[in-house]
Amino acid sequence: MAEPILDIRGLTKHFGGLCASRDITLDLRPGEIHALIGPNGAGKSTLVKQIAGALVPDSGTVHFRGQDVTRLSTAARARMGMGRTFQISSLAMEYTVLQNAVLGALCHRGTVWRLFDRVMRDKGLLAVAEEALEQVGLAEFRAVRTAELSHGQRRQLEVAVALTLRPQVFLMDEPMAGLGAEGSRRLIEFLSGLRATAPILLIEHDMDAVFSLADRVSVLVYGEIIATGPVADIRANATVRAAYLGEENAP
Repeated sequence: MAEPILDIRGLTKHFGGLCASRDITLDLRPGEIHALIGPNGAGKSTLVKQIAGALVPDSGTVHFRGQDVTRLSTAARARMGMGRTFQISSLAMEYTVLQNAVLGALCHRGTVWRLFDRVMRDKGLLAVAEEALEQVGLAEFRAVRTAELSHGQRRQLEVAVALTLRPQVFLMDEPMAGLGAEGSRRLIEFLSGLRATAPILLIEHDMDAVFSLADRVSVLVYGEIIATGPVADIRANATVRAAYLGEENAP
């Protein structure tokens, strides 16, 4: 079995008397989509922030590509190839599609910019940005202002920005949020192919998407992982059905 690209061991995080993450252990392997599901308030966002570097755990470790990154910043992890998309869009809405992608490439380079028009003439940055837009199917929208994109296209652009970081792994926080049935279908198809570029840790409420995409599923309830396994095992798990899926979702 291939070594995990992302290996989380014993993560614990308290906020006062509340334990938001309790001894969480999970991993992400090459070529897979590992879905993290759980009810609202389960601690999913807190866990993702610890993995991405926005929160420092009280105990436990995060290893990325064999290196302990538990104390590294979000920017340092991004430069190592940890690409993240957010539940709430972090795009610059007044910028064009291409400008947003160039900003991602600039972050990967780690350069401080002062004159954006000079950045937009950098052939290296433009090449990386154009390639990412081509990968997600947005090349023809490069000159469109981001605010004018559909919700689904903005999700695609977020992935393109992440791709400019040359990711070794994707952290995706509810990419289906706000999408209609057709938009979800298209994004499921896209993400299914994206795992060949880099494995995906997928945080998602849309169970149809989870069951269509995931190779493995971990269930988080009250800050604890109560089950991890293939989709079939999770759907058949009585504890999971009682705690989260509900009997109506039983196979």
